[in-house]
Amino acid sequence: MSDIVQMIILGVVQGLTEFLPVSSSGHLELSKYFLGSHFEGGDNLMVTVILHIATACSTCVVFRKEIAKLIAGLFDRSGGAESRAYIYKIVISMIPAAFVGFFFEDAIDVLFEGKYVFVALMLLVTAALLSAVHFAKKSDGPLSYTKAFIIGVAQAIAITPGISRSGSTIATSLLLNVSRAEAARFSFLMVVPLIFGKVAKDLLFGMPSLNGLNITALLAGSVAAFISGIFACKWMVSLVSKVRLLHFAVYCTIVSISFLIYYYTHQA
Repeated sequence: MSDIVQMIILGVVQGLTEFLPVSSSGHLELSKYFLGSHFEGGDNLMVTVILHIATACSTCVVFRKEIAKLIAGLFDRSGGAESRAYIYKIVISMIPAAFVGFFFEDAIDVLFEGKYVFVALMLLVTAALLSAVHFAKKSDGPLSYTKAFIIGVAQAIAITPGISRSGSTIATSLLLNVSRAEAARFSFLMVVPLIFGKVAKDLLFGMPSLNGLNITALLAGSVAAFISGIFACKWMVSLVSKVRLLHFAVYCTIVSISFLIYYYTHQA
């Protein structure tokens, strides 16, 4: 299978799973295993980051009106207090993940170097978290600054492949009594500046070498992730707001156990 076809498949996987609480990075790692995609050194993480950038752009397209409103409110001194407060909450939520990403990047790189069993086990952690939220009381409260920071901590933990970022942030929001619709909206918007902040950091401190990565294949995968991400995001926003998280917990459990059985039976 050519590099371009592999990257397109990975891009579609990223686009379709980014907005579901099932860990897109976990699905990417397991997909790389089945596709036989082996990237050297930091290239593995680089592929994941680039595909996440593509889906972040998808988020910007889908939420363009909300983002434009927030930006306009930032400069509206007479009536933009609500928008500014929301932006401040997003900034606060970025602090934990930005800290982890800045100071522990090398340790994070290691987690993206073929740790397939670890990824599968982390999918079980995601399943457990989603299951716990299923039994929580109904959430209908507001989003505060303190809650935004705690949700940000959940996002920082979810840098680990296999632990769903959207699952962790949405579940944490619901446990903090944030309304379901607001939990989904905040979860999707809070990651956008974080991803672009990662790009800015790399530009300031030197972009890592792409080593043997096929640039054409990377572009093809990014386009696939962007296009599939647009369609998936529109669908998933509605889906996550209505479907019980327990369904996603069952899915993560099935994927994890199925992979572990396949992996160990084929290692013998």
